[in-house]
Amino acid sequence: MVKTYLFLVGAIFFEVAGTMLLPVSQNFTKLIPTVALATFYLCAFYLLTFVVNKLPIAIVYATWSGLGIFTIAIMGYIFFKQTLAWQAVLGLFLIVIGVILVNSFTIKLN
Repeated sequence: MVKTYLFLVGAIFFEVAGTMLLPVSQNFTKLIPTVALATFYLCAFYLLTFVVNKLPIAIVYATWSGLGIFTIAIMGYIFFKQTLAWQAVLGLFLIVIGVILVNSFTIKLN
């Protein structure tokens, strides 16, 4: 089961990396960032194929998207100097708490 969650973390990493390259690709006019973001997205979905065989797809998607949203918001603050209202920060932490709760009570399919 640890391997499954490592694949999920890898998928989240690749999805976040691809999303962070969206503004850098400048509407897909920059070749290298565009190819890199496409590769990252393909890697993310490839890793997800292994995860959905072991965990319910609703749990996988909730975890993948929730932690992706949280990470992208933090990275946007760090790299693109984007700001968030305190209400948005609170909402992001509630997402993380939700992901933890969902995964704590997940029925394993093994």
